[in-house]
Amino acid sequence: MKALRKLLDSQAHLFEKGGKFEQFEALYEAPDTLLYTPGHVTKGSIHVRDGLDLKRMMITVVVALLPCVVMALYNTGYQANLAISSGAKPLDAWQMDLLLMIMGSEGAAFDPNSLYANLMHGAIWFIPLMVVTGFVGGHIEMIFAIMRKHEVNEGFLVTWFLFPLVLPPTLPLWQAALGIAFAVILAKEAFGGTGMNVLNVALMGRAFLFFAYPAQISGDQPWYAADGVAGSSASIDGLSGATYLAGAAAGSIDWASPDMAVGGTQWMNAFLGSVPGSMGETSALACLIGAVILIATGIGSWRTMLGVTVGTAVMVLLLNGVGSETNPAFAMPLMWHLVVGGWAFGTVFMATDPVTSAFTHKGKLIYGFGIGVMVVLVRVINPAYPEGMMLAILFMNMFAPFIDHFFVEANIKRRIARNGA
Repeated sequence: MKALRKLLDSQAHLFEKGGKFEQFEALYEAPDTLLYTPGHVTKGSIHVRDGLDLKRMMITVVVALLPCVVMALYNTGYQANLAISSGAKPLDAWQMDLLLMIMGSEGAAFDPNSLYANLMHGAIWFIPLMVVTGFVGGHIEMIFAIMRKHEVNEGFLVTWFLFPLVLPPTLPLWQAALGIAFAVILAKEAFGGTGMNVLNVALMGRAFLFFAYPAQISGDQPWYAADGVAGSSASIDGLSGATYLAGAAAGSIDWASPDMAVGGTQWMNAFLGSVPGSMGETSALACLIGAVILIATGIGSWRTMLGVTVGTAVMVLLLNGVGSETNPAFAMPLMWHLVVGGWAFGTVFMATDPVTSAFTHKGKLIYGFGIGVMVVLVRVINPAYPEGMMLAILFMNMFAPFIDHFFVEANIKRRIARNGA
């Protein structure tokens, strides 16, 4: 690292003001800031100093995401190995050759009971999506930084991790590139860059792919073992663990059975994440670990998470009480809503985005409550789309400024009245 530091320092003059490559300063500054602390700091007593800068904040979120990343590797490989053991052939030729080169034999490579085999097999699917996302999105960020003569900040770091985690493993790489390009250009840079976007960047990329290429983003050929999932005879949406959600919409699940009860085999599978779905969204446990990290460090708002949970609970209990003779999804229990699909991942990592969520304390509770209500409405009232977290968060993103506006105005009026102005 010292050698790299010396190399960067020796080339710094070329990219500084007046240097030969002054216009490409962003290309130098991006790796320098990512690998090391910034070389310039504010001076003077007028500046508020804090140990938490943008880089540390983003890295903390990435650390909180690591359990989901590990689970993405494991469960993707696990589901693929289960499919192969059932006779499916989900691997392309180059993937097959690479995996056999790493593992040595087909028996070792496709054993669903092997932790190492599942991790390596999952990496064959996850890492290419991660590389494409970082390459395309990162270069777009640098192009805009050069055009605006700004530094490249660390805002894309979290999006780089979030976007692949909300994708199905079988998504074509060119579609992933198109999705992240759309998200960075139109959902972020068009609004001015980091901190200026109104809608969550990663979810906008996913939404674009969902409406442009519904077959691929929905996972038209999800990996599952026929005897290992609930409602396997139903049409299964592999987008975000929607096996159980599709089963709920089709009425093929007996919620009263012991396996479906909290702590039962099926519920534990959904809680731990050993079910088909988008790579990073299947494990509620991994998301719960991330929530603890974000709340403990003050990065993620517990108020937003609480609001989503309460909103979900209120709407689920209301629909459970109303019931429906034609829509079996009305009977889906609350504890199942919390562990399937993208609910946990969206609550912890998407809804708490400090840029696109409400920033007032009371506003966060209402903002989260709205997400919780919306996600249940989309899941239950519209059986054709048995998810809802993505649309619920994007919908409430648009209302976050209005929610904050009323609380800020109310606070200003109270202060004026208190000070007799």
